Amino acid sequence: QEDSTEGTHCPKADTVDFEDDHVETAQEIPVNEVPEDEALSPTHVTDRIFFIDLANKQLQTISSEVLSLEYLEELHMEKNLIVSIPRDINHLRHLKVLYLDQNYIRDICEELGEVKSLRSLDLSSNPLSCSSLPVISKLQSLRQLRLYKTNLREIPVQLCENLHHVELLGLSDNNLKCLPKEIVNLTKLKEIYLQKNRIESFPKELCHIANLEIIDLEQNLISSIPEEVGFLTNLVKLFLAFNNLSSVPPTLQHCKKLAVLDLSHNLVRKLPPGLKKLTEMRVLTLSVNSLGKFPLQICHWTSLSHVYLRNIGLRTVPESFTRLTSVRILDLSENCFDEIPKGICAMKNLEVLALDGNQIQEIPVEVKELTNLKHLSLSENRFSIFPKEIFLLESLERLYLGQDKGIKFTSLPEDISKLQNLKELHTENNCLEYLPAAIGSLTHLKILDCGNNLLKELPDSVCQIQGLQKLLVQNNHLSQLPRNLDSLQELKLVRVDGNPMTDPPIEVCCQGTSAIWEYLREQRCKKAKKLQVQNMWRTLVNKSSALETQTKNRKNEKKGKEKGKQKPVKGSGAKK
Repeated sequence: QEDSTEGTHCPKADTVDFEDDHVETAQEIPVNEVPEDEALSPTHVTDRIFFIDLANKQLQTISSEVLSLEYLEELHMEKNLIVSIPRDINHLRHLKVLYLDQNYIRDICEELGEVKSLRSLDLSSNPLSCSSLPVISKLQSLRQLRLYKTNLREIPVQLCENLHHVELLGLSDNNLKCLPKEIVNLTKLKEIYLQKNRIESFPKELCHIANLEIIDLEQNLISSIPEEVGFLTNLVKLFLAFNNLSSVPPTLQHCKKLAVLDLSHNLVRKLPPGLKKLTEMRVLTLSVNSLGKFPLQICHWTSLSHVYLRNIGLRTVPESFTRLTSVRILDLSENCFDEIPKGICAMKNLEVLALDGNQIQEIPVEVKELTNLKHLSLSENRFSIFPKEIFLLESLERLYLGQDKGIKFTSLPEDISKLQNLKELHTENNCLEYLPAAIGSLTHLKILDCGNNLLKELPDSVCQIQGLQKLLVQNNHLSQLPRNLDSLQELKLVRVDGNPMTDPPIEVCCQGTSAIWEYLREQRCKKAKKLQVQNMWRTLVNKSSALETQTKNRKNEKKGKEKGKQKPVKGSGAKK
């Protein structure tokens, strides 16, 4: 987390899975998650407890024992079955943090307003009655108020008139159409989250709250941004994805501290030239818009680290963009590239490059310059053969080559063994008939996805990948699995549905990985016993054969001796 306790912001519905990479996200990350070893059960309660976690305990109320903790400062009661807040809540005179989200609370008792020390209150995901909300306005020391998913249709004016110290206001997932004009009274407000409401116009009132640093208005019905947005000189993050925006006001250039801008999934055709002055920009998301041309303004943003330009009609990348050496994540998927721009190969700090869904036919050898590249997505392109230049990327950890729509690969080269750092290999939706034995040398591989191919068997070398966690080979032509597959102790998921399996049988495979393992062990035991019996018979046969040979030899010897003792035949000797 960088700028906010609420978490980080990430472009949604983008095709690239940036699992390990730090990406900005509009979704709040809960701050009320407590490590289990720090939680305290009611049986250990004493009058000197300052913190207690009773989340997700199926509790129906806040017990009198908890309410008697005079020095309690932080109480977690989220994810329970609580229907009301006890009136004795006012006994907790030192309480600063109260989390009651994800319960069944409808009415808020007046006594809650007497807990004057409260700094953070979360009542999200409760069926709150709007008429009881004004009680919160008495908590004038409040710094953070979260009312997510409470079916709010309007914000009580009293909250805006009295909560002068609030710095964070969470109102996402409600039915708000607008904000009261009195919200300008929240002069210390720094973060406001209004995602997933029914707001049709960017609230101009927000433009007059000078301390605002984060505004989240994603997934609303906003069609324009007011010129007054330029008044927000402390704004750091602005999230407006999934709206109906067709333009951006030039005055946004006055928001000099702006570092994160998400305008994805709108109707934007161009950016104002003056935006080049936003030199603090770190994360830009313009995916799924109608730009058609590369926005040259961003070539002036030398601090950019994350750039998402998926599906905006690009055919080329200007050379000036490739000078942005701080870029670590670049998404150019679903555009119109027929080749990988060679200039991108000069962006040596790139760690993630997504080029899915283009018309690329080959990879330039210059790609070897991307020595820090960990994630490469090239699915749904136009390669006629497997691009062996990929094997120059020795730092690669995740490789995506699934071909839902593009020309399909028929083989995977043995040189795959050169990618010794590979953790994930995705080659689904191709025409692979076999996997190379060299696949077993990828000792760091965790995910092997070969679903929807033409595989008839898996190489035994797969059993050498000791760190493998997921093996996805559904919808192939497999009839059996490698005998020692269960030796992979980290392997938790095996998908073989859609194969004509006989060993193990389909009915066993349908029962999941543990059933497959049990079957393989049983088959090994049966085979071992069979071999043991065969060896015993072989030994007996050999002994019997040896005995028979020995007996025969003895008989032959005896016959030879007997012949030697016979008398001379009559007339055969000379007369004397």
